[in-house]
Amino acid sequence: MIALIQRVSAASVTVDNQVIGEIGAGLLILLGVEKDDDEQKAQRLCEKVLGYRIFGDENDKMNLNVRQAGGSVLVVSQFTLAADTRKGMRPSFSGGAAPAEAERLYHYFSDCCREQDINTANGRFAADMQVSLVNDGPVTFWLQV
Repeated sequence: MIALIQRVSAASVTVDNQVIGEIGAGLLILLGVEKDDDEQKAQRLCEKVLGYRIFGDENDKMNLNVRQAGGSVLVVSQFTLAADTRKGMRPSFSGGAAPAEAERLYHYFSDCCREQDINTANGRFAADMQVSLVNDGPVTFWLQV
């Protein structure tokens, strides 16, 4: 399971010209689900993402996690993160989870965030989404379990 996380001042996701999820300061989480992923990996990745210290403290050092910084998360499914790009000029998606399993684990990951009392917004699985964000820093990390 892969999370590309971006520290944001604001982020939103739009489907069919309607905003379906938005946050202020916090994390935009682009989530990719791979074939062998399961609930245990989703839980571990959630803990890692929510615990990752990338927000500034009183000395402007990256010492605070999203909860300590009072932030929210916007979770957006992104199957392209599971692409194999090692060969050729076209990505292979054979390493990605089957759509039904990917959707189930995407929702499970989001529920894990909510269970940690983090304000959590979502995109819509498998929809044509437009994601807007103000990347704060910019600060972007690739996390994988």
